[in-house]
Amino acid sequence: MLHAATYDPIETASPDVLRALQLDRLRWTVAQAARSEHYAKLFASIGLGPDSLPVRSLDDLRRFPLTTKQNLRDSYPFGFLAVPKDRVVRMHHSSGTTGMATAVFHTIGDVNRWADLVARCLHMAGLRPGDVFQNMMTYGLFTGGLGLHYGAEKLGAFVIPMGAGNSHRQIEFMRIFRTAAIHIIPSYAMALLDTLEEMGIDPKRDLNLRFAVAGAEPYTEGTRQRLQEMWGIPFYNCYGLSEMCGPGVAFECPAQQGIHLWEDSYLAEVIDPESGEPMEEGQEGELVLTSLTREAMPLIRYRTRDVTSFITGRCPCGRTHCRLARIHGRTDDMFIIRGVNIFPMQIERVLMAMPEVGRNYLIVLDRDGYADRLTVKVEVTPDFFRDEVHALLRLQDRISHALREEILVRPRVELVEPGSIPRREGKAVRVVDERG
Repeated sequence: MLHAATYDPIETASPDVLRALQLDRLRWTVAQAARSEHYAKLFASIGLGPDSLPVRSLDDLRRFPLTTKQNLRDSYPFGFLAVPKDRVVRMHHSSGTTGMATAVFHTIGDVNRWADLVARCLHMAGLRPGDVFQNMMTYGLFTGGLGLHYGAEKLGAFVIPMGAGNSHRQIEFMRIFRTAAIHIIPSYAMALLDTLEEMGIDPKRDLNLRFAVAGAEPYTEGTRQRLQEMWGIPFYNCYGLSEMCGPGVAFECPAQQGIHLWEDSYLAEVIDPESGEPMEEGQEGELVLTSLTREAMPLIRYRTRDVTSFITGRCPCGRTHCRLARIHGRTDDMFIIRGVNIFPMQIERVLMAMPEVGRNYLIVLDRDGYADRLTVKVEVTPDFFRDEVHALLRLQDRISHALREEILVRPRVELVEPGSIPRREGKAVRVVDERG
């Protein structure tokens, strides 16, 4: 085992110690949640009063109904708030692009515990006091920027709060201040390689980077391997969601064999998204989380919509907290073509396995008469795009066949020149649905 240095002794606590701590904190969480308007009404509707909340063991958790994003929307803005408003020191807020917005509240205790968890994550990845940490995530109502910022400062790092965008300046700051670690959206890390080439900078030779923290959007292992090869550093997966505070719910250690979910702060379940029944260990399903330390807005059995599974066995790093497999996508990202359920990550996995494929792609859904049509636009590498027509046609056919094997639907494949698909400095837009 690696037995890497830990930030907090709880990282290597025995399973018995973790289970006892979880039970104690679950009891507190249920009592705290009952202070909110939503859970007070819910508990009363299922015949539970303050003195009859069933938390005698961790198995009792499944007696509670699942909490959904729609519940948060229906109770907007203060229905889940479990403390007086004068104890709230911060709010984060969703954009509402896929429905009514949701608000998430924090006490000073919530903010401090969140920062401590993120510091634990960054320490596990190798960040140390005095290291330069360049945060390239959006600040403001989005939790990604401030979450990693506070955690890195808690650890004692030198933080550059760059935010998203301004690619030339990002790279100049990396050079001037000898940045050791960056926090970045995977698709932006891929796009930033174009700017590095324009500036004549080799990230392996000219920068001081030791690792990157990748988050805010799902991406495949193939994309991660490409990024690691091109940047010359490991990319560690960071998982979180605003409803559970933000980034820092789970994080990858240097072994890169799954993400450690911090069980002293969260209880995790993996369920069948249709039936709600628990999946066997190792089987893929939807992740459900219960917060264990949040004061302002505790959530019980929250449906994340993220698709993953538990990894069996102990991690080589020696940490004892459960591990989750790479997030394979979201149940609400899935689209249906000709009766087949398809996740965008399936398409990315196929594309990133082909060396001729460039750094960007786009999935377009439209109609051909009354039938749905799937088109995948794929940038190819500059050298290959200049190749003979028959080579492009062979690649086009190979991609189409490989996608057919993966998703059971043969898409139209359009090969386009590098840089022709619009890039964003925030989260990438991978799917455009024009079906109406």
